Amino acid sequence: MKKILIVDDDDAMRRLIKVRLADTYETIDTGNPVQALGLTLEHRPAAILLDLMMQDCSGFELCQSLHNLSYTARIPIFVISGESAAKYRDYVVGLGASGYFEKPIDFARLKGRLAEEFGTSREERRAHVRVRMKLILKLKGVDQAGRSFEQLTTTENVSAGGFLCSLALNLSPDASFEVFLSGAGHDRYAGRAKAVRREAPDTPWQRYGFQFIERSPEWILQA
Repeated sequence: MKKILIVDDDDAMRRLIKVRLADTYETIDTGNPVQALGLTLEHRPAAILLDLMMQDCSGFELCQSLHNLSYTARIPIFVISGESAAKYRDYVVGLGASGYFEKPIDFARLKGRLAEEFGTSREERRAHVRVRMKLILKLKGVDQAGRSFEQLTTTENVSAGGFLCSLALNLSPDASFEVFLSGAGHDRYAGRAKAVRREAPDTPWQRYGFQFIERSPEWILQA
């Protein structure tokens, strides 16, 4: 059985999660976010279920720490919180979380998401390590309604294979877009990319995950 680490300072919530996952997964748990890092290094769980609001160390800090350590960076982290997803989901995804579940937990959805995660090769999905680096980008293309656009945006989540950025446009997943690094008075062509993921659609926090289909030597990271 795959091992799941549960990090939540609510004893009753930890017990509930352990009971509901017991038929499918082996679970270890802690209410101490500081201890969680040690348990992660010791047990190397297949996934981590992480509460956001805890004493001593917030889930935000722990999520970022786990994602930035090379030994734990490939372990998927699922945030489970009483806070609204609309409030924090995009932020924790930027810190490295793979998903966000509001309390009370929809356990059928959680189990489905875990099964989906374990059925996908993490090595393949994270062949390009994400880096927190602020860049100004210019995207050019045609939106879903057929209108041409030229849009400046910023990203703080990049890899050799793509980037994540806010964009208040509706884009077709079949289309590709020109990407430029903008700054110092001129634009440098970085390649062509397609939108492979859309987060928080039709909200002020809407973001797209872009994957390069053609990349120039000007892109900040190379494989």
